[in-house]
Amino acid sequence: METIRIKYFSDEIEKLTYIDGVSDWIDLRAASEVSLKKGEFALIPLGVAMKLPKGYEAHVVPRSSTFKNFGIIQTNHMGVIDESYCGDNDQWFMPALAVRDTQIHINDRICQFRIMKHQPTISFEETDHLADKDRGGFGSTGKA
Repeated sequence: METIRIKYFSDEIEKLTYIDGVSDWIDLRAASEVSLKKGEFALIPLGVAMKLPKGYEAHVVPRSSTFKNFGIIQTNHMGVIDESYCGDNDQWFMPALAVRDTQIHINDRICQFRIMKHQPTISFEETDHLADKDRGGFGSTGKA
């Protein structure tokens, strides 16, 4: 088990917890009140900073209910926070674009994260032939 040092910027949000047996993602919460009009952008503070172990990064994505509940999309679609972003003022944020007028309250669960090991170093070997079966060249179905 890895231990991660965490700094909270707000005592109004619930502390992070791992939901054992249910999911290996951990919810992140809004650390301030945010009002957005349709088309507006905001960096929503998540109230935490972490010192990730060397060789690890956090993947931050919206919760499945975020769009339905708040009408926002995460503008970078998936945030990657590596272990170098670990200073006392390196608070995590969710970059959000509102598709309707919305209000996000302190402690609302708006995104989630998981900790992943960095991709190993890889090399590419050029070839003229990859596999025996051609699936059609489009997605998993091979159909346009």
